[in-house]
Amino acid sequence: MTESTTLTHTPSATQNPGLAVLRPLLAAAALGLVVLYGVAFAESPLAHNAAHDVRHVTVKPCH
Repeated sequence: MTESTTLTHTPSATQNPGLAVLRPLLAAAALGLVVLYGVAFAESPLAHNAAHDVRHVTVKPCH
């Protein structure tokens, strides 16, 4: 009697290098949006003013 083994194929990051790059980029973008909106609507004047000053330093309109 012989035993047979069934191998299942699961995709990994080494087989799809684009996925290995895309996941951290999406995670960073999501974190950035959470931080951006969290600071933009912050009740703390310190956090809000810090974000406001950064917009001025990077020459982005804010008013």
